[in-house]
Amino acid sequence: MNQIKIKAIYTGRQLFVLTFLRVLIGWHFLYEGLVKIFTPGWTAKAYLVNSAGPLSGVFKNIAQNENALNIADFLNEWGLVLIGLALFAGILSKAAKICGIALLLLYYLAYPPFAGVGINPHAEGSYWLVNKNLIELGALLVLLYFPSSHMTGIDRLLFNRQAKTTSTKE
Repeated sequence: MNQIKIKAIYTGRQLFVLTFLRVLIGWHFLYEGLVKIFTPGWTAKAYLVNSAGPLSGVFKNIAQNENALNIADFLNEWGLVLIGLALFAGILSKAAKICGIALLLLYYLAYPPFAGVGINPHAEGSYWLVNKNLIELGALLVLLYFPSSHMTGIDRLLFNRQAKTTSTKE
């Protein structure tokens, strides 16, 4: 089955809204990562030990293994920072969106808002099936399928450079 590639053409308002959403989510990721890095003694151990979702066994095992916990803490802190910076600046944003979706999915599965799963001490509200992680994940999916960083981010410089290189080689 052949796929037809259509170049996205957005109105100025659509481009602004997509860029604004990308920057907001980038700021949120960046802020959460920096708070973890600059909070003395921060660790995800309590979060992982108390997880109640379908992967709670895996999360609890990570929390009980010091090396695995150190790796999880490092990946969580710096993953948030790097994803946040990439989204904020619009650089390598496709990879950042995919990594952000994966990370949010892990957060969602650690404390899913399912009936009977138990009380989530990390939730800001009691929602059935939907929580802020799922909403932000959905927003990243929108940005993944309606990209704008190649027009309003640093990716624009990378894409223009690649386009010039490709056209000169042909």
